[in-house]
Amino acid sequence: MDTGSFPAAGGRAGGWKAGRQGGSVALRRCRREVAGMASVVLSEAEKLYIVHGVQEDLRVDGRGCEDYRCAEVETDVVSNTSGSARVKLGETDILVGIKAEMGTPKLEKPDEGYLEFFVDCSSNSPELEGRGGEELGTDIANTLYRVFSCENSVDLKSLCINPKEHCWVLYVDILLLECGGNIFDAISIAVKAALFNTRIPKVRVLEDEEGTKEIELSDDPYDCIRLSVDEVPCIVTLSKIGYRHVVDATLQEEACSLASLLISVTSKGAITSMKKVGKGSLDPESIFEMMETGQRVGKSLHIALQKILDEEESLGTSRPKVGFLG
Repeated sequence: MDTGSFPAAGGRAGGWKAGRQGGSVALRRCRREVAGMASVVLSEAEKLYIVHGVQEDLRVDGRGCEDYRCAEVETDVVSNTSGSARVKLGETDILVGIKAEMGTPKLEKPDEGYLEFFVDCSSNSPELEGRGGEELGTDIANTLYRVFSCENSVDLKSLCINPKEHCWVLYVDILLLECGGNIFDAISIAVKAALFNTRIPKVRVLEDEEGTKEIELSDDPYDCIRLSVDEVPCIVTLSKIGYRHVVDATLQEEACSLASLLISVTSKGAITSMKKVGKGSLDPESIFEMMETGQRVGKSLHIALQKILDEEESLGTSRPKVGFLG
């Protein structure tokens, strides 16, 4: 399918590039681990350049503090899934595949289906192979469980086939192909796009004279149900740098931030969950300012994403396929 792109929640995304990334100043270089991901190396001069630029609302790549990088969204990229999407946000590259399989409802929610999240970070960097990648993957999965624990995020009752006996389980597999900062936002965008693309076969529950129930799947590939993603939240990560905060931080900007706030926001601007990451602290005034920014930017992010998804959907079967390896 065609790849859609949007300068999400900011008019200056992808603007002119200022400054230098490497730097030839022979000063002491410091190494920072960013949220368990691959480390970046910055000199003190480079850190000061980034921090001072943020205070003036001018980042190294020309964006303002509330601007996202240009995002590319492509759906239906993996053929053997119920739904899939690939999102590139700057240098961050995420692939999500969703498979719908029949399972048994959970005891505490006998009339609902449920989602299971699996995250693989090992392909991004040798540093994330083994325990490092597992810890990051577990952290991402736990964050997604928390985000989707909101009762109205996904209509789980529509996934129930037969109460207490059968339901649809959506296995959401997330592959981190490349990390260029701000992975939580990129993953949440990819998950919402993949859910929008998901088709679940319609089924009928047949009961014979003896009371035995059988499940019959429709043979028609177009006879399927789709989930509403209107209430699916997206994550907006706000990183505190100096006295200001920025959205969609790069790896270099994350290295200059001691604390970030992850806010899940619905398309209507409602905050469903928050999580602080990083070793630094945030004062109450900063938290309230970051919440207001998260709501405002989150609403714009949803509008831009939904526009791309609707445009791609309107092209129908005539749209050329780009595909995962395209």
